[in-house]
Amino acid sequence: MELYNSTISEILEQIKARAPKSWGYEPARAWADNGVNELVLTRDAAFELGGGNLPASNCTCVTTEAGLVPEDRIYLVGPDLGELRADTPFARIALLHVNSISGDDQEAFRTIRDMEFVKYHVFPQGYMMRVSPENGREQVRVSRQAVKRGVSFRNIGNSFIRKYKENKLIDHVCIIFVTGDKALCKELAATGKKVDAITLTLNHIMDGLATDCSTCSFKPVCDEVEGLKELHFKKGAAPMKL
Repeated sequence: MELYNSTISEILEQIKARAPKSWGYEPARAWADNGVNELVLTRDAAFELGGGNLPASNCTCVTTEAGLVPEDRIYLVGPDLGELRADTPFARIALLHVNSISGDDQEAFRTIRDMEFVKYHVFPQGYMMRVSPENGREQVRVSRQAVKRGVSFRNIGNSFIRKYKENKLIDHVCIIFVTGDKALCKELAATGKKVDAITLTLNHIMDGLATDCSTCSFKPVCDEVEGLKELHFKKGAAPMKL
């Protein structure tokens, strides 16, 4: 059962079809981290990623299939931070290749959630993130000072990868940034909602709730995602495979 694999494949196809810029992982290029989220006031901002009513999304997909995320890599579709002059549509995606997750289903699920929450512990200087779990938005206010100092998505991507790799269960990380392409950002926002639906359904299963599919609000997700329904009726029989 590979719950997120088809989604990961779709995302990579969308991104690579647009000839993105790409960089390998270089820890020394990670942007300086404040340790806490920095307040960037409107008067000090150069622009906002996902500002106003523009698309602004993020999602995290986890897999044990090494071929999907074979190395640490950063992709960028659209203008880099130093090239932007105004607010822009934005999407950030994290694809994680993990080694085998041991323990029962509940422990495995908690491990996945811990990996997802890494996004709340990256605090690049001059790069103020505001994440809304309710609607999947990730809006970023970038300071003029950070732009002047040369901040780039290459820097920010390295910061995210460095933080993810503090978790020994994570083998490889792919961070994807998209700016400027409103249509693609909307598509990725919809993908993010699908990923959240899969995770919510998984949570529902892990809580051991009723297995009457005819009355379950998560039935459409189980029908679409291969393996979820099987997991529901065999929960705990074997370690969960991603």
